[in-house]
Amino acid sequence: MLKVTHNSGFFSCCSVRLQEIIDFLNNNRQLPEIVDSSVQFHQYKNNKYDYDNKNEVTFEFFNHYDNIDIPITYNKFIPIDRMCFQFDDYKNKVDYPSIIPFIKKYFSPSSNIQTILNELIKKYNISTDDCIAIYYRGTDKIIETIVGTYDSYYEKLKEVIENKPHLQILIQTDTTPFLDFMLEKLKDDSKFNGNIIVINENSTSSTDIGIHNEKTRSENFEDIKYLFATFLIISRCKYIICSSGNCSIWMMFFRGNANNVYQNLNTSWI
Repeated sequence: MLKVTHNSGFFSCCSVRLQEIIDFLNNNRQLPEIVDSSVQFHQYKNNKYDYDNKNEVTFEFFNHYDNIDIPITYNKFIPIDRMCFQFDDYKNKVDYPSIIPFIKKYFSPSSNIQTILNELIKKYNISTDDCIAIYYRGTDKIIETIVGTYDSYYEKLKEVIENKPHLQILIQTDTTPFLDFMLEKLKDDSKFNGNIIVINENSTSSTDIGIHNEKTRSENFEDIKYLFATFLIISRCKYIICSSGNCSIWMMFFRGNANNVYQNLNTSWI
């Protein structure tokens, strides 16, 4: 049995869970029969799970791995560290073919998440094949990395969308000033003729605390379902402009690659 105990933000928990599963395979040349994450995702447990830690909240968000028929055997050592590539070059540093089977087996979205995803696509009339998503992770992330200026994201958007004015623009951020900045810029720029989409179910903040640290666990339990579904939608978009961090690398994991992705890493664009 593998017991994973790391607790922090939702996708930080996912990163450590993935890292420890891969480490287990590297060290034992077989997968664990049980992956116990019952004490993980603490900030996302409503009262139902507070009283019964044996009943994992994990499977509210992901299908149970026993129900996913994807054979994974030890063929070679798979390099992975606790940071799980969040501050690496997503195009050139991630061995996607080796990692994606683990994503499919242990992090396949639950039916509830899939339902929310489909509802959001319908509500906002999102066409992922004709959409460019821009994702900016601010708030408490400034403690870990240099996230870049708002204007640099706007300029990158103008560059990518050149000669593609028909594209929808999906803006996702945890930072209220960034959202206000982008909406004001796009409103007055004739280059952007496509639809501008903001999924209102997701919260933003003007503090540097981190939204998941500002809300109750019961609120986080509901909010993360919409944020997770939104990240899955972004992972399917034609183009992605993103900051670096756990959320962004998980978009890449669900995408299966970093094609048509523009990553801001320490203020430089990759």
